[in-house]
Amino acid sequence: MKSKYQPDLSSRPHQMHIERQMSASASDIYKAWTEHFDWWFAEKGEVLMAPEIDTPWFFNNRKDWGSHAHYGRFIELEPNKLIVTTWLTGPPGTTGDETLIRIELTPNDKGTFLKMTHSGFSSEASCKGHVDNWPEALDVLDECLSGRLAKT
Repeated sequence: MKSKYQPDLSSRPHQMHIERQMSASASDIYKAWTEHFDWWFAEKGEVLMAPEIDTPWFFNNRKDWGSHAHYGRFIELEPNKLIVTTWLTGPPGTTGDETLIRIELTPNDKGTFLKMTHSGFSSEASCKGHVDNWPEALDVLDECLSGRLAKT
């Protein structure tokens, strides 16, 4: 399923990429990105989100990460395979720009290979801030989901 409303990133050329092996299943990673940001990224009780195209979502990230408001909407969803969402935060995040995150999930015998592209930054500084922070966030995601899996 795909949105007919695509953000125009043509005037915001900066982007970043991350590729990494995750221990968790594609299904759990998909749920964590589309329904349960409070498992790993958002402050508990501060997530308004449904895995539906063009339905706005909102959350404040964890207080220990600065508790910034995050807004967006899902642009494209393929369960357990692909998540494309807009991503908007005030300073110091995306500085109010509507950026785009694309998460591609490929299951394998070790869990899931994750490819992430975050594009549409208007400044190199904003992009670099995300280059510096996304690896830690993905570590937390994988640790959280691995711990969650170990308890079930």
